[in-house]
Amino acid sequence: MTPVLTMLLLLLTLAVPVAAQELLVCGWDEVFVLEVADTPRKVWRWKAADRPELPAEYRTKFATTDECKPVAGQRILITASSDGAALVDRATGQTRWWGQCGNAHSADLLPGDRVVLACSVREGTGNRLAVFDARSPGGAALFATELYSGHGAVWDEARGRLWALGEKELRAYRLEAWESSRPSLALDSRHALPDVGGHELAAVPGSAQLLVSTHAGVWRFDRDARTFVADPDLKDVHDVKSATIHAPTGRLAYTQADAPNWWTSRIQFRRPDVVLTLDGEKMYKIRWIQ
Repeated sequence: MTPVLTMLLLLLTLAVPVAAQELLVCGWDEVFVLEVADTPRKVWRWKAADRPELPAEYRTKFATTDECKPVAGQRILITASSDGAALVDRATGQTRWWGQCGNAHSADLLPGDRVVLACSVREGTGNRLAVFDARSPGGAALFATELYSGHGAVWDEARGRLWALGEKELRAYRLEAWESSRPSLALDSRHALPDVGGHELAAVPGSAQLLVSTHAGVWRFDRDARTFVADPDLKDVHDVKSATIHAPTGRLAYTQADAPNWWTSRIQFRRPDVVLTLDGEKMYKIRWIQ
């Protein structure tokens, strides 16, 4: 049954109708696109259990999805703390690539149709960055390197760097031997976080900044100056699991864990301040579809 959607306006009400915007949402076993309009509704969904192209052993690896990221060509990257990772075609719902990494928490698409996964705490199979060939579903990692509590991965095309977030630091990596069959990531720089518990890593559209969340709040990291400053909207908001800025409007959307849970049933917005409650949902990450 579709969850009941309710709107709670905290400060402002939208008096003038606006064009529908879309958020990609994940957290439980379903990944969906939510049309954010006067009456929010799901307009697309994906569940591993429903995908016949996925090998049977992979259909159970997406019980708790924790990353859903729109990438080039109308594709969607998905990871799950239950170890699964997938690259999905939105138009058809087809899973084009699948892989696994212990407690996978984030992913991005790298040049040459390669996928990088940031994998969090899991003895033996987690705490690393791993690179896969998106043309070889189910294939082994081409390269892996240590990253304790890997939680974020953002490819920076302009600077030719992969940014990766761990428990206590943000790192930058260069691509090496990328045209070969044995590519690697070379550590370029590392930056201590202002607080422990690195969690969210997302680019601020049209800017040199990255959004970085820790246990205590949210920061902005300048990729050119290599400095952290407190985020003006979320600097004192703890346990932020995701934060995303809509490029055309500058509207900020974020999710914050409802203690003692790791998930929430609410999507919170700034500019204007609104809370959208999706009764019955257990959400973790949200991403604007630009």
